[in-house]
Amino acid sequence: MTQKEALLILKTGMNVFLTGSAGSGKTHLLNQYINYLRDKNIPVAITASTGIAATHMGGVTIHSWAGIGIRDNLTKHELEMMESKEYLVKRIQNTSVLIIDEISMLDAKRIDMAEWVCRHFKRNERPFGGMQVILAGDFFQLPPVEKMVKNSFQKDIDEDGNQNYEEKEVQLGFFDEEENVIKSNMVMHSRAWRTLRSVVCYLSEQWRQEDDKFVEILNAIRADSIKDKHYENIEARLNVKFPLGVEPTCLYTHNIDVDIINKNHLAKLGGTEIIFEMEGGGTPFLVETLKKGCLAPEKLYLKIGAEVMFLKNNFEKGYVNGTRGKVYNFLSDGTPVIKLSNGTEVSVTPEEWVIEENGKKKAFISQLPLRLAWAITIHKSQGMSLDRAEIDLSKTFAYGMGYVALSRVRTLAGVRLVGFNREALKVDPRVLEFDENLQTESEQNEILFGKLKKDEQQKLEKDFVDRASMISKKEKGRRKKRVLAK
Repeated sequence: MTQKEALLILKTGMNVFLTGSAGSGKTHLLNQYINYLRDKNIPVAITASTGIAATHMGGVTIHSWAGIGIRDNLTKHELEMMESKEYLVKRIQNTSVLIIDEISMLDAKRIDMAEWVCRHFKRNERPFGGMQVILAGDFFQLPPVEKMVKNSFQKDIDEDGNQNYEEKEVQLGFFDEEENVIKSNMVMHSRAWRTLRSVVCYLSEQWRQEDDKFVEILNAIRADSIKDKHYENIEARLNVKFPLGVEPTCLYTHNIDVDIINKNHLAKLGGTEIIFEMEGGGTPFLVETLKKGCLAPEKLYLKIGAEVMFLKNNFEKGYVNGTRGKVYNFLSDGTPVIKLSNGTEVSVTPEEWVIEENGKKKAFISQLPLRLAWAITIHKSQGMSLDRAEIDLSKTFAYGMGYVALSRVRTLAGVRLVGFNREALKVDPRVLEFDENLQTESEQNEILFGKLKKDEQQKLEKDFVDRASMISKKEKGRRKKRVLAK
């Protein structure tokens, strides 16, 4: 399905699961739809499974937006207590469209809790209280973090009727009360997923990769049909040398490796170190949320010669999220000048990361849209596009890590491996089977919605706009009454 076809489906107000391979343009399409909703004065909540993913679109985590935080369970009493938070009730009641990005990293428990909160606060038993819900993500990418916990399980009952227990380590996941077992914690096994019945839009275009051979390899990984020739092509990138002066971004599995690499490289540079400190304002909790979710450091240490990565899109200046460069100079006022790989010199000034709600700025942070780019974790790289990457796939610990790391890079020639294990390219068999069904559903939806005549499409769009904007109209009416009452 093309982005254009998927956008038309989104505009009808249907609940949608937007998916596709890495680089197929999911985030770009979401931003198009968000702009459309704002033009129509339709209140939209922009959320994601992680703070980093949320900052890509100026949103918050679904945990924060729904008020569930990091809790593992939600009782009816706790839900009722949450109603004392007036801002939380208003936020949910006044939302017509809910977007949740990077859905693969959200576990079943938490989406179910968020869905329950929405139904309760909207006083509407339809899924998510009746709002349009857009789930976006790719299940071949990183899964939810599965924590190992100690639980007690009844072993047997002795002759005296005493219960004996044994300790077992289990993975937190979706708990099926009927079968009394813990199942997969992936979001597609949640109650919310089942009841939502989303229209599947599987994007088929490729906007990141420029290399046909590389696209074939990545598709083979997704289809679990990777052959010896594919492994040979990948392994041929082990310890290759890039041209002199070309520094790749290092993608590693663990934070400790990343921090050591960046600090060591910066320390090796001569010259004066200049520190750029982050500023912020708004609701303190939301400011902290932005700081934790944003890749920009609170204190950015730069020297001439430092390898950096841009963290924002600025098409006018010629850089996007993931563009690499090197600190070339500092202006008299301290502004760094970055030389991009194409030779362009860019003066970089602070930019903002913002959390908005109903068009109002709730919190912001301001920092240079840069970070040291000698190294970054694979988890934090999800959603980025890189020209060159040095990747260590010898210590992966989750399905999807190998695919995510490789698919960040535009060409196979831009990949250098410093460690590789073929196990890193394995895909979750549950995802493989599920993905085949998603592709079939998307093809059927493409045919079904493609049959709509122009006037039928326009009517569906108008009906949705009229329906979705009613919430904001009602809220404006209530505010007017409060003003008159004063």
